[in-house]
Amino acid sequence: MRFVVGIVVVLHGLVHLLYFAQSQRFFELQSGMVWPDGSWAFSKLLGLDASRWLAGIACVLAALGFVAAGAGVLLAQAWWRPVIVGSAIFSAAVFAFFWNGRAQNLDDQGLFAILINAAILISVLVFQWPDLGF
Repeated sequence: MRFVVGIVVVLHGLVHLLYFAQSQRFFELQSGMVWPDGSWAFSKLLGLDASRWLAGIACVLAALGFVAAGAGVLLAQAWWRPVIVGSAIFSAAVFAFFWNGRAQNLDDQGLFAILINAAILISVLVFQWPDLGF
């Protein structure tokens, strides 16, 4: 169980690197995907280039947090729980703040990341799962 949980957490973190690449326009995750352009919180305030840069840095930080939490699980370290909780909250905030404010194409705006983060938070904080014995 520890191995599966650790790998899933690391993979969830690595997906954030795909959003980093999307934000920097290294490639498009989907044809026509423009995330994080049009961010309700940052686009008008910072402009397009700065918003993309900020989104990219935030995705890298979220990825590092999840990879660290996954490593903590794999190495049987008790500190993985606060790290994954912080990473899930931070990641959800990133996608909420870089959402374009419209209800169309929510999957392009990080909806699945937010749902996965919510599932992580509920399982770890409410159900105290997984109980890995450390």
